[in-house]
Amino acid sequence: MLALIILINRSGAMVIPFLGVYMANALNFSIKEIGTILSCFGLGAIAGSFLGGWLSDRIGHFLVQLYCLILSIPVFFLLPELKSALSLSLGVFFLSVVTETFRPANSVAIAAYSNPDNITKAFSLNRMAINLGFSIGPALGGFLAAYSYHLLFYGNGITSGIAAIVFYLYFRKARRGANKAHENIAEAPDIAISPWKDSKFLFFSFLCCLYSICFFQLLSTLPLFYREVKHLDEFEIGLILGFSGLVVFSLEMLLVHNAEKHMSAASAIIIGTLLCGISYMMLIFSGGFGLLYSSIFVLCISEILAMPFMASVTIQRAPKGKQGAYMSLNALTFSAAHILSPFLGTRIASHYGFSSLWMATGAVSLIAALGFWWIMKRI
Repeated sequence: MLALIILINRSGAMVIPFLGVYMANALNFSIKEIGTILSCFGLGAIAGSFLGGWLSDRIGHFLVQLYCLILSIPVFFLLPELKSALSLSLGVFFLSVVTETFRPANSVAIAAYSNPDNITKAFSLNRMAINLGFSIGPALGGFLAAYSYHLLFYGNGITSGIAAIVFYLYFRKARRGANKAHENIAEAPDIAISPWKDSKFLFFSFLCCLYSICFFQLLSTLPLFYREVKHLDEFEIGLILGFSGLVVFSLEMLLVHNAEKHMSAASAIIIGTLLCGISYMMLIFSGGFGLLYSSIFVLCISEILAMPFMASVTIQRAPKGKQGAYMSLNALTFSAAHILSPFLGTRIASHYGFSSLWMATGAVSLIAALGFWWIMKRI
């Protein structure tokens, strides 16, 4: 049922993939301004990651998820009214705080409702729902953006409201059990190690951040590359991004199931990290739609192999009573990448061109893969 909630919510995921294009076309912001504003999303994500883990360990994952879904509605409706760079930066920051507070709570809920033997599959199922929604959202968003960018924000707000209603109606009966589980966690001894004192996990998290900096070009510079270099319109961009979500939805459970049988978590993460770099390096070469769809397909396989196992390694590493803190730190690495990815990516593209950006992304992916190879033997 958690996966269904995510599917409904992510089916309205129209704003973030098109936010850079919206600022360039509708507001006439420069690439540097766009990168700075998108970095504010990462700053909010860091705050949300801390807040989500802290609240999940104290008031329980049910209330955190419900309040985040509700609070996101007015924020989406307010964003199209913000026209200046400063006001939009603040709006994007607050949106990110709300939406990213949801993530650690959702991860704790998945762990709470899963058995240890199927926890990777549980994360994969949740991600499968995210990506099915992501295949619907950008495709629908590209269609709406052709008429009005404001419809993107309103559509996102409406789907958040629907998700909040469905979530409350289904999980309100399980709230007592959720509170009981929270009480049990709260009674756990304080001697459980903090993730900030777990040096091996900190290094693992740093490598997750490097991977995410590369991967999240998908949400910032890649749509700009499609628009400015390949001269695609919003609908064509939406179709490519929608295709990526459909690929992950179709293949993730199958590939993760086989990966669990035939390779270790370390191998899956390393291969996934290398494929991320390869997917962007492919864009250096000239080509039409075939190249663009092939590149995004390779990036999807990277995501399928790397991200579920990163989450399962995190939750399995966490001591009892510290799952919220560990998942919060894991979410924090992705949040930091939301800052660095657009900030660095747009500046490299602006000063040196997109080809240099794709080469740098490939190099960082290789460094991260080597780091994963080293730390996973010790973690």
